[in-house]
Amino acid sequence: MAGPNVPTPKIVEGSPPELVVYDREQTCPYLKDQTARLPLRLPSRPLSPEEFGLRLERGDRRQGFVLYRPSCPGCVACEPIRLQADYTPNTGQRRILRKGDAQLTMRMGPPVVDARRVQLYNIHKSERNLRDGQPPIDEDGYRDFLVATCCDTFELSYYRDKTLVGIAICDRSHDALSAVYCCYDPREADLSIGTYSILKQLEICRKWELTYLYLGLYIAGCSSMEYKARYLPHERLLNGRWVRFEK
Repeated sequence: MAGPNVPTPKIVEGSPPELVVYDREQTCPYLKDQTARLPLRLPSRPLSPEEFGLRLERGDRRQGFVLYRPSCPGCVACEPIRLQADYTPNTGQRRILRKGDAQLTMRMGPPVVDARRVQLYNIHKSERNLRDGQPPIDEDGYRDFLVATCCDTFELSYYRDKTLVGIAICDRSHDALSAVYCCYDPREADLSIGTYSILKQLEICRKWELTYLYLGLYIAGCSSMEYKARYLPHERLLNGRWVRFEK
């Protein structure tokens, strides 16, 4: 029996049902002086492509085995954002794609954890001021965050010559890819690997005849998230409806 200070676990009905494993208010990781609430939901079994697609459609994101969707008191700044697979890159993006294709080799495979990937994750966080006071991640933390999954997940790895310089973790549903996380060696900033990776994921969407690429959350006022709105046109989920933005 749960003690007096232990909340009763909440089960979210659906297909499959989900267990809420964490739900409390906390300091917002994106916006200063804001309070966040990000309930973490653990599916009772791995999700089929169709089941995962329904969750992406309603704005869910995945982290390890769990799903989440912002449910913050007094703030709706987090807006899920997606691109149509037939997105046309602008002039600068086409330049990045050409340069990356000439200097990088991309490999696709299951997510793995090793010392180089953990190193890339940590130096990317540190040198781009994304750590927010958090300590460096270790192999167990990397595995829990990026390798563990409840859906169909794969890794794109980027090599310059024979050196691994970037990785991107992607989820797949029946009609979309979801860009989970991308990190790269800041010393390779001239290659714009973050942008290059999004453009390559769009290519995969078209090759696999998928409809969307989900980019996660757009958050106005958060410098590490605002870049997503530069991909135009795009769609953002507002009040339960996907709205198209041309500019």
